[in-house]
Amino acid sequence: MVFSFIFLPLLIAACLPLIGKVSKKLIPDVLTNAALAFLLLNSILLIKPVFTRGSLLQNITWFGENVNLQVALDGFNLFMLFTIALVSLCITLFSIDYLKHYGYQANFYALLLVMVAGMNGLVLVPDLFSVYLFLEVAAIASYALVAFGLGPEELEASFKYLMLSVVASAFVLLSITVIFGLTGSLSFQAVAGGLQDLNGGGLIIGVCLAFFIMGFGLKAALVPFHAWLPDAHPSAPAPISAMLSGLLIKVSGVYALFRIIYSVVGMTPALSKVLMAMGTISIVVAALLALGQNDIKRMLAYSSISQVGYIILGLAIATPLGIAGGLFHLFNHAVAKGLLFLNSGSIQHITGTRNLNELGGLGKKVPLTAGTNLIGALSIAGVPPLAGFWSKLIIIIALVQAKHFGYALIAVLASILTLWYYLLIQRKAFFGPLNDRWLNIKEAPFWMSAANVILALLCILVGIFFTPVFRTWIGPAAEALARGVQQVLMWGI
Repeated sequence: MVFSFIFLPLLIAACLPLIGKVSKKLIPDVLTNAALAFLLLNSILLIKPVFTRGSLLQNITWFGENVNLQVALDGFNLFMLFTIALVSLCITLFSIDYLKHYGYQANFYALLLVMVAGMNGLVLVPDLFSVYLFLEVAAIASYALVAFGLGPEELEASFKYLMLSVVASAFVLLSITVIFGLTGSLSFQAVAGGLQDLNGGGLIIGVCLAFFIMGFGLKAALVPFHAWLPDAHPSAPAPISAMLSGLLIKVSGVYALFRIIYSVVGMTPALSKVLMAMGTISIVVAALLALGQNDIKRMLAYSSISQVGYIILGLAIATPLGIAGGLFHLFNHAVAKGLLFLNSGSIQHITGTRNLNELGGLGKKVPLTAGTNLIGALSIAGVPPLAGFWSKLIIIIALVQAKHFGYALIAVLASILTLWYYLLIQRKAFFGPLNDRWLNIKEAPFWMSAANVILALLCILVGIFFTPVFRTWIGPAAEALARGVQQVLMWGI
């Protein structure tokens, strides 16, 4: 069942281009959404065995023979698998109606499922080379999806993204190569033991860590490695912007970096300070840059960089509460930012523009779009009782408990900035006099609106039922991350 997270999306992706020759829309829509719904259900069904047994290890077999590929499952990567499946399913539901004016739905879904398989593989594998392998699988699919419209702007953004991502991958691969040379192994456990046995290898390990931070920092679009993201988002289709911001930068950047830190290298006070500083700089710089944007998606792109800073800040505190707050904000940001990017796609679908200066008064004509946008914005900004409030509050409390008062103050002030630029979107797009150009507009089609409503409800319900969600889901995931990958049980296929 665990390998289905990798092989099922790859299998469907391989079939979709052929199916698209027979059915342009219905079968690709149904097949893609059914596959993601199955993965979501599978992640829920695995909760009990994982939390009961601890870490689970599976070896892939092919006609009775072992293949050199393993997956390890614990509370942390199960949490990530659930998040990937949930947000991806909402994105593909939205795409049913959104892709009508693009065409080539089957090819789009195939690439998206390859990206999902790459992210799932990256989350599950317990060795460094497999991390790199699945990192590239997800990245290659994302390059193609950013350029999916094949316009000059899309191709330019995809090329820039490709070039910077290649640099990031080179840093990661170089670090993996050095570690293999030092330890003779690539598995998390063996490398962790090998690094502990090294004498006088502190400088080399520090250089490897620096390469990992630069590589995964580029993938996560942390300041100062963020230049590609504001260009990629406006060019990409709205569902792909939601995938990039809601999932990919967190999985290929944040997840990969902190899984390696906690499972292989270990969090040191010096490393904690560096990461906290980088997270804080991202929070402040990106929030200030967002204020000056008129393109909705470009503003949301800078917001993503800022919110990833909160996640990094929480995880870098290295206290149980800080780690839990960082993971909780990772989930909340995936849901809320996915909602906001899909909502921007709805606005563009309805009006033909994302320029805030050309909009106005849309709330009178499209109240559902306006309402879901407001919920997502308030959740990201940290307004109670929505989900984003609780994750930011936990991070701030963790900072205060760790006596990082300056960081806590900056986090609070940056949240005020976040609320400011999101209220600008609301005021310019949905309030004020209605532009004569929009007199005859109507709500986005059913599936686009349904996806927005589902994600908006999640922002509300997770906030209302914060306590049980945190105790039963976020807490165990944080404990698993803090422990690292402990391959203590063999679980046959």
